[in-house]
Amino acid sequence: MRITATRRRTSATLLASAVLIALATTACGPTATSSVSTQPKQSAAAGAPGSAKPAGGTAKTPTVAKIGDTIALKGQDAGSSADVTVVKVVDNAQSSDDYSKPADGKRWIAVQFRIKNTGSTAYSDAPENGTTVLDGQGQSYNSVVADTTAGQSFAVPANIATGDSALGFITFEVPKDTKLEKVQFTLDSGFANQTGQWTLA
Repeated sequence: MRITATRRRTSATLLASAVLIALATTACGPTATSSVSTQPKQSAAAGAPGSAKPAGGTAKTPTVAKIGDTIALKGQDAGSSADVTVVKVVDNAQSSDDYSKPADGKRWIAVQFRIKNTGSTAYSDAPENGTTVLDGQGQSYNSVVADTTAGQSFAVPANIATGDSALGFITFEVPKDTKLEKVQFTLDSGFANQTGQWTLA
């Protein structure tokens, strides 16, 4: 009888543990599906009354974001969002000092971003942590810590009040003969579920 009771208590303990693990897994699981947005925001001019429209129809918003376009992105927390624009891309960017330079066989690409805080909370992040560039084969390259003559980098961290914007370059090191096709940006140092993607072609 004692052995049977012990076995029952052990079984009950194992069952309770399994239920707790299942609940913990459910509670800690992802709350949103990751996505990549290539849809730029419609410009104010395109939607303004009296704006020029093509014959036979209304103005169409481009379906794939490119340099100069803005993508609306959401962060991890409620009330966290930003409009992110790829402003400019400088190929073969040069170092702004006499000490740092790309590794042998590599070159620097400097991409200028504008981040406008459209959320209800302050934006504070290191933008370079959430960026990457990709070539035609899908190979990705992360940012490097480098200041170039292309222009000023973002402050670290970049602190942006609601409604304000910040402008800065982020530098990437890639092989000299690599042709880049896309650049991606994700809020919250790359941990947000939504990623913006622009074509560089």
